[in-house]
Amino acid sequence: MSYGNLFRSLEGKEILPDSPLFKKIHGVKHTNEKYLFELNNGYHTSTEALCYLEKMTGSKIDQSVSISLPFYTDFGAHISLGKNIFINQNVTFVDLGGIEIEDDVLIGPMSRIITVNHLTDPKKRRGLSVKPVKLRKNVWIGANVTVLPGVTIGENSIVAADATVTKDVPANVIVAGSPARIIKRLES
Repeated sequence: MSYGNLFRSLEGKEILPDSPLFKKIHGVKHTNEKYLFELNNGYHTSTEALCYLEKMTGSKIDQSVSISLPFYTDFGAHISLGKNIFINQNVTFVDLGGIEIEDDVLIGPMSRIITVNHLTDPKKRRGLSVKPVKLRKNVWIGANVTVLPGVTIGENSIVAADATVTKDVPANVIVAGSPARIIKRLES
């Protein structure tokens, strides 16, 4: 099953709890919760784990992708994975807004990639807005990092442990802190 049409219908919208779109999102979420529970309960080979992710995302995942369990996602259908990716244990994807991970990316344990915000208007606070997160080729996300909605992390960049990334990171740098800031440029 492809979730491309649902993904496109979210762009730039306020998603309110009483809307048909909100109900559709929760239908997909409900289906994928079953797969996620099965994935995280019991031993699974790498191939079996990737099969569960393929069911959730509705797309083929390269056998070079490696995920240490447990793995968490609140939606599961808007994750795009390249090749030769390593995702360590206890990583959480809040992926309704779309998470795109290119080839050769490393993600440290207990990291969180978030694509969803609640609305700031107090009367609409239970509503949602989404913005995609993109991790370009050869990015390294350290342990316990939080990446917030709308952020792109440039090719070869490193995010130090415990950082909170609130804005785009250019290619070939190391960022650290909360909010994350450039602390070093990487040599070729």
